[in-house]
Amino acid sequence: MTTLYPKFETSPTSQHPDSSSPFICTEQLSLYYGPQPAFEQVNLAIPAGQITSLVGPSGCGKSSFLTCLNRLTDLISNCRVTGRIRLGNLDVLDAKTDTTALRRRVGMILQKPNPFPLSIWRNLAFPLREHGVRDRAQIDEIVETALQDVGLWDEVKDRLKAPAQSLSGGQQQRLCIARALALQPEALLMDEPCSALDPISSGIVEDLIAGLRSRYTILVVTHNLAQARRIADNVALFWLQQNSGRLIETGSVQEIFEAPKSSITAAYINGVRG
Repeated sequence: MTTLYPKFETSPTSQHPDSSSPFICTEQLSLYYGPQPAFEQVNLAIPAGQITSLVGPSGCGKSSFLTCLNRLTDLISNCRVTGRIRLGNLDVLDAKTDTTALRRRVGMILQKPNPFPLSIWRNLAFPLREHGVRDRAQIDEIVETALQDVGLWDEVKDRLKAPAQSLSGGQQQRLCIARALALQPEALLMDEPCSALDPISSGIVEDLIAGLRSRYTILVVTHNLAQARRIADNVALFWLQQNSGRLIETGSVQEIFEAPKSSITAAYINGVRG
């Protein structure tokens, strides 16, 4: 079958990202809920076409950091973001940035599977129609391709009209990933995508994430250090210092796990702290 995705308008640099350069960059990025900082002054370059894991104890700003990257923070009252985010050539925090287009380019997968209360087919067709895809044959083609990409097509092809909630937890999470892929994103933000799943389903989703490497720029928040070591190319350690999240260290998986520069990183990966 020919791969067919909707033809959305993209920037010249959004096609075929160069893995030798960062695709997402943050400069002095900080986020505040009212007067309380979730994290402050994060400078992070996220390589294109690779998997970057964000690790660290609860409450140090990892998930909040993800929500900044596609401006979900706009939907949170009393929330303030400062600093700079670059997505390719796009200034993410510019007031003129089209957030709908941004969230198509940067998909989000949440910790708990969140399929729409619709059929399996409509879970993918609905966002496509919202983005202007009207032709039924094209929608069918995209739905099948996206479900194949997450290894779900053979499991659901005979019950596409069934409610999405009738799927198992692991299948629902893969459906949510397929829903994001159907919109042809360039980056995927995943907030502990396996933590609500049983071990078998978790392994399937983990293998899926690893299989998407190079096709997408992926950020994965995880508390599972073994998982980070298995699937990631790069690791960024966040930590809570003076009641604010801080980026302590970033590097390749080998650098972080075998030769960390920070004593905090060394203690965390060895189970001494956190």
